[in-house]
Amino acid sequence: MTAPSEYTAPVAPITENTFVATASGNDDPPVPLKGLRRLMAWIIPANLGIFLIWGAVPGILLPQQITVLFGEENKVANLAIVATIGAFAAMLAQPIAGQISDRTRTRFGRRAPWIVLGALAGALALVGLAFASSLVGIIVAWTLVQVCYNVAQGPLSAVMPDRVPLKRRGTFAALSGIGLMVGALGGSIVGSFFYSSIAVGYIIFAVFALVILTLFVAFNPDYPSTELKAEPFSLKEFLGTFWVNPVKHPDFFWAFTGRLLLYTGYFAVTGYQLFLLTDYFGVERPEQVIPLLGLLSLVGILISTVVSGPLSDRVGRRKPFVFASAAVVSLAFLLPWVWQDLNAWMIMTFIAGFGFGMFQAVDTALMSEVLPSAKSFAKDLGVVNIAATLPQTLAPGVAGAIVLIFGYAGLFPVAIVLGILGALAVWPIKAVR
Repeated sequence: MTAPSEYTAPVAPITENTFVATASGNDDPPVPLKGLRRLMAWIIPANLGIFLIWGAVPGILLPQQITVLFGEENKVANLAIVATIGAFAAMLAQPIAGQISDRTRTRFGRRAPWIVLGALAGALALVGLAFASSLVGIIVAWTLVQVCYNVAQGPLSAVMPDRVPLKRRGTFAALSGIGLMVGALGGSIVGSFFYSSIAVGYIIFAVFALVILTLFVAFNPDYPSTELKAEPFSLKEFLGTFWVNPVKHPDFFWAFTGRLLLYTGYFAVTGYQLFLLTDYFGVERPEQVIPLLGLLSLVGILISTVVSGPLSDRVGRRKPFVFASAAVVSLAFLLPWVWQDLNAWMIMTFIAGFGFGMFQAVDTALMSEVLPSAKSFAKDLGVVNIAATLPQTLAPGVAGAIVLIFGYAGLFPVAIVLGILGALAVWPIKAVR
C-alpha cells in the first residue's frame, strides 16, 4: 500500500488488511485524516503537556514536598522509596495501556479515548498529591499519577507508527523530541517558580496537561477502529505484554537496551539536580539557579534536535547520531566530577543537553523501525517507553542508592559508563544503519 498525498486521506476506515500490508514490508500507514503537517505541529504541545509534569514533579516539586514534610535528614531515603514504587507502577502501566488501546474499537479510533481518560485521571491524581501529607499518601498519589499519565502516554507514543510515513519519522521524532525535552526542562524551570507553592504547581500542571491532550485528540482525529476484528482476551498474550522475545526480535531487544542504559545514565544525574545543587555544590537558593540551568540545557537540546532529526532523514542513518550523543554526554559529565563548582555544572548542563538532544532526535525514529508487529504498535511502544519513562521516574531512587554508597561524586562515573554501554548496544542492530 502506498500512502496518499499528505493533504488527502482515504475515506474508508482502517481495516485488518491495512495492518497486514503495513507489517509485511516497508509500506507507509494511511495519511492522517487532517493531514500530516497538522499532526506534526500538534505532537509538540501534546508531549509538552505530559513531560512538563515529568520535569517538574519528580525533579523539583516532589523532592521539595518530601523535604518540607519529613525534614532534611531522611529526604534521600524517603524520595528513593516513593520514586521506586512509582516507577514500578509506571513500568506496568504503559504496556498494559498500550495493549488495551491496540484492542480498543470505537469510532474515535484506538488511541484517542485512552489519551483523554489518562489525562483526566492523572489530573485528579495530581490534585490528590497536592494535598497528601503523609508518606503513605504521597506514595499512593504519586503512583496513581504515574499510572494515569502512562495510560495517556502509551497510546500517544503509537501515533508515529500509526500515522507517519517512514521517510518522515526522523523529522516527526525530532518534533516529538522537542515537545518531550522542552517539557522536561521547561517543567524544571516552571516548577522552580512553585518551589514555595507546591500544591498550586500541581494543580496548574494537571489542568494544562488535560486541556492540551484533549485539544490534540480533537484537532487530530484518528480513523474509526470499528472495522478491526475484535481479538479475544488471552492470559498468555496479556502476560506477553511485558516481554518481546530477544531471539526472535534481536533488533528490538538491542534498541530497548540501548535506550534503557543511556536514559538511566543521563537522568541519574540530571534527575537528581535539586539535591546536587544543595548538597554537592552548596547552593543555598536552588530555585533561583534552576531556571538558568533549564534554559542552558534547553538551548543545547533545541540546537541539536532541530539539526539531527532532519539530517538523519537526509543521510538515512541513525546509529552515528547515537554514538556521537553518548560521546558528548560522557565528556560533559566529566566536568562536575573533576571540578566541583557550580560553573562546571552550568557548562555541563549545556553540553549534556546538546548531546542528549542529538540522541532524542533520532532514537524515537530508530525504535519505530524495529517494532516487532504493526498490529500491536502501542503494546510494543509501551514496552519501549519503559526504557524512557522508567529511568526518568526511577532516577531519584537509583541516584539515592548511589549517593548513599559512593557519595554524590559517584553519580558521574556511573552515568558515563551507562551512556557508553547504551551506545554500544545499538551497534548490533541490523535493520537500521
